[in-house]
Amino acid sequence: MKATRLLPKNGPRPLVLVIMDGIAYSSSSVGNAVADACTPHLDWLLAHCAYTLLKAHGTAVGLPSDADMGNSEVGHNAMGAGRVYAQGARLVNEALATGRLFQGRTWRRLMEFCRENGGTLHFIGLFSDGNVHSHLDHLKKMLDHAALVEKMPRCRIHILLDGRDVGETSALDYVIPFEAYLAALNEQAGVDYRIASGGGRMAITMDRYEANWDMVALGWKTHVAGEGRFFASAQEAIETYRREIPGVIDQDLPPFVIADADGPVGPIRDGDAVIFFNYRGDRAIEISRAFEEEHFDKFERKPHPKVAYAGMMEYDGDLHIPKSYLVEPPHIEKTVSEFLCAQGFRQLAISETQKFGHVTYFWNGNRSGKFNETLEEYVEIPSDRVPFEQRPWMKAAEITDRVLEEIASRRFDFIRLNFANGDMVGHTGIYQAAHIAVETVDLCLGRIMKAVREAGGILVVTADHGNADEMYEIDKKTGGAKRHPNGEPKAKTAHTLNPVWFIVYSGAEGLKVTIDPGVANPGLTNIAATLMQLLGCEPPDFYDPPLLLFES
Repeated sequence: MKATRLLPKNGPRPLVLVIMDGIAYSSSSVGNAVADACTPHLDWLLAHCAYTLLKAHGTAVGLPSDADMGNSEVGHNAMGAGRVYAQGARLVNEALATGRLFQGRTWRRLMEFCRENGGTLHFIGLFSDGNVHSHLDHLKKMLDHAALVEKMPRCRIHILLDGRDVGETSALDYVIPFEAYLAALNEQAGVDYRIASGGGRMAITMDRYEANWDMVALGWKTHVAGEGRFFASAQEAIETYRREIPGVIDQDLPPFVIADADGPVGPIRDGDAVIFFNYRGDRAIEISRAFEEEHFDKFERKPHPKVAYAGMMEYDGDLHIPKSYLVEPPHIEKTVSEFLCAQGFRQLAISETQKFGHVTYFWNGNRSGKFNETLEEYVEIPSDRVPFEQRPWMKAAEITDRVLEEIASRRFDFIRLNFANGDMVGHTGIYQAAHIAVETVDLCLGRIMKAVREAGGILVVTADHGNADEMYEIDKKTGGAKRHPNGEPKAKTAHTLNPVWFIVYSGAEGLKVTIDPGVANPGLTNIAATLMQLLGCEPPDFYDPPLLLFES
């Protein structure tokens, strides 16, 4: 038999892409909820189907270095775009290194607004060096420039504690050195720069996909109004909450307001300027809308100061949120869905709220709208509004129910879906919950396999990055888990650097699929061209090459 690169254009249908968010491969069993879970369907696929491992982090997805973990945003960008684009952290690094950020119109406008109104410059954002949503170095470089070059006399920082992309209880590792940095900067430049408020990223401000506007409302009350529980310092707030709430991790810490004898030290007032310094879009859109929308109705903005607002980047390129931003986002054009629409393929994108934007907005190159209203359908299953460790099955069953209906309907040529469980539950640091989350995905995978087989279609299984595959912090010297003084392993809530599977299961009789050995160092960007070859379309030359060969 002769191997071919493309299937016939009228070949097996539908093509179903399952993205097992946060479920990757690791050879280590330490804290590996993926390897430890009962996954008979994933095991069967790996034993009987063509598969390879894809790089899903670092330079393979446009991040600055291979020490940078992947994330759902850049992962879905890479899968949909078919080639590597420089992503948020790298773009911001370059803008700061060259000075373009400070020369840009938005930075100049904010500085002038503060000077004209005698206002305070505020920064709000995720306070860590996790390099997924933000980086502390970016904040410090902007503070340095504001103090030493712009001579801005007063600045306030509103810190969103991480514990998700970094160690789960590492907040003081950032807060204490940062307070020392501010003290030195204040003395050197003769300025007044202070932390003004904060709270855990999953408690205030950083909601996404409109899953819980109450988080944003609480953030507004904390940062803008300066209302809440008062503390003399961020360190005091964190230490107090940890004593009062045993076992609480940073991402869930309640909000706090820094106050002195005169009251809150940094509420946001008329004439101030505000920079939201996250570069990743999904958890920055809602707070940006609250600052910018004239007819905002999600909660009462009390107070509603007249400020100059900007994001680090444009978080939504279609809706232009925010209106002002410091760094241009990657301009991703000619994504795979755009090509498929141009050739008349019917497409379904489906996930629950927590990952809905990833299979739509991020997949389409940071584009909110559809390419073709007739050929595309988007389905969002509303997520539960409870802690993920309490519902580790999330909405996987409901997503699967709808996918099975659509496979049987034969309405779509290409169906893409995201199971959020491995990532969202992995972020909780609760091993038992992550174990259940992985098994939930496997159970749903088995149902989809059966439906694809009965329809004579093709199933592709992959992931955007790892998470549940490494639930403990690993001691690099011993390879074992790091442990608390009581002997319990230290939970890891961040993504991993592990590769992800790319598995192809054919329900079409007589079709043999193999991995092309000529593709070197495959990564997520190879997926777009591979989907096209499975649908019988010649991928464009500027895509990274497809992964498969076929015999029939």
